[in-house]
Amino acid sequence: MKTKTKTPNDGTQMSTFKRLRSMPEFNLVLIWLVFTIALSVINPTFISAGNVTNLLRSTAIVGILAIGMTFVIITGGIDLSVGSTLAFSGMLAAILMDGGMGVAPAIIIGVVAGTLVGVIQGLIIHYGNVPAFIATLGGMAIIRGVVMLMSNANKVLVPSSVGQFAVLKLFGIPAMVYVWLVIVVVGIVIAKYTIFGRNVYAIGSDQEAARLSGIKISKNICYVYAFSAFCASVAGILMLTRLGSGTPTAGTSYEMDAVAAAVVGGASLSGAVGSVFGTVIGTVIIAMISNGGQLLGINSFILDIAVGALIVIAVFIDKKSKKGGR
Repeated sequence: MKTKTKTPNDGTQMSTFKRLRSMPEFNLVLIWLVFTIALSVINPTFISAGNVTNLLRSTAIVGILAIGMTFVIITGGIDLSVGSTLAFSGMLAAILMDGGMGVAPAIIIGVVAGTLVGVIQGLIIHYGNVPAFIATLGGMAIIRGVVMLMSNANKVLVPSSVGQFAVLKLFGIPAMVYVWLVIVVVGIVIAKYTIFGRNVYAIGSDQEAARLSGIKISKNICYVYAFSAFCASVAGILMLTRLGSGTPTAGTSYEMDAVAAAVVGGASLSGAVGSVFGTVIGTVIIAMISNGGQLLGINSFILDIAVGALIVIAVFIDKKSKKGGR
């Protein structure tokens, strides 16, 4: 009677699968695959080149916002001003271009100014001891008001060459997606391979313990909100190219999309948990729900309810898992 022996390859494959299965993002990837297959079967248009291109282009802006939001959430904070910061950087760049400034200098100034907004909010949160929710909620209203004043609540047109970037493709992929991928790579490198990244997780785990261990809380909090604002500013420039104008209402409610992407991607609102890769998958899943729902003719209000329910469920699972681990 022959006995089946286990080959070295079998052991390697099993250990590889176990490593993959242990990754926090494993279940997210499975959900993404199920969604993709299901939507493709129900409506083959979903995997058409045109629809995939539109999906990627629309996802890139929220995806960039969500990367910055992930770092904020890992520290145990939240940034509700990213949508307004997006509008501010885009509008400032548009006004400068409209006034005769070159495209590149206007974009740089827009991104730098937007990033400074994050620095200011970080200072207010830490030194003013103002809860992040309140500070950024107030910031959301203030920045949006500034945008309205700057533009007199009107659109500001930009040179047609600026809008060409939004439709530009490289190897069949929208150029905007490459910008998103660059931010993703930068986020992964920061989170995994820098002292600042380790500090972010430490602050989210226990801010007082982090302080006692020598971590400069004020500096790192400012860096976190500056990075979030930087991401929002880059997203604002991309929105500017997509709309072809500085629009005072641009980015409205995008802060909730960014939070949703991060939370669905595994980031914990309690802090110390989250990953850039998880946020990318979360962003894509939410975009697929919206895109797939539109293709199936589902009422957009029902899709809003579905995304809202997804956020609540994700937070509920996070809380239950933490209680179960105690």
